[in-house]
Amino acid sequence: MKELVAAITNLEEEAAVAIVEKKLQAGVSAHDVLAACNEGLIAVGDLFSEGEYFLTELMFSGEIMNSIMEKLTPYLSAGETTATKGKVVIGTVLGDIHDVGKNIVINLLKGHGYEVIDLGIDVPAAEFVKAVRETGTKVLGLSALLNSTYPEMKTVIDELKKAGLRDSVKVIIGGTICSEKVREFTGADDFATTAIKGVHFCNSVYGHE
Repeated sequence: MKELVAAITNLEEEAAVAIVEKKLQAGVSAHDVLAACNEGLIAVGDLFSEGEYFLTELMFSGEIMNSIMEKLTPYLSAGETTATKGKVVIGTVLGDIHDVGKNIVINLLKGHGYEVIDLGIDVPAAEFVKAVRETGTKVLGLSALLNSTYPEMKTVIDELKKAGLRDSVKVIIGGTICSEKVREFTGADDFATTAIKGVHFCNSVYGHE
């Protein structure tokens, strides 16, 4: 898997896709492949934070993951049933247009049998509140890559409180920028820096673990 992590980190699209195909054909779990991809994306995010990579490289890493997800999705969805485990609302908060991590989580959640309502990118707090109210979801995922969005995550949760919805929904914030300190600041219930943790969180909330 180190070879796959390196290919993604170095933005080698053809090599990364070829490695993914090889792993899947060899019977390697799609979830293990996805975990390695996530490790590569974290490395790209770190290089971006350190100023070695710029927005162009960051966006290209998203294109690489889109190509990889085309290969992975059928394997992730193979065990999906018609009955849904529950609803999950997710979106990238206002001020951020990053959706690579969000899309990975969505694909993984769908593969685990969840109905996902994707609000997209640059989503205002009012839209999150509206979606929680209309869908009755028990889980709200707030995604972001830029640390300038910490206050916006907090705003979403504050608006849920004002709307009287905070007690009816569990909020998880996600992205490589997230940490326990950020969770405490925003008032979220949990944070995730990997896609699979988001799945475990949903399983816990909906009683599937």
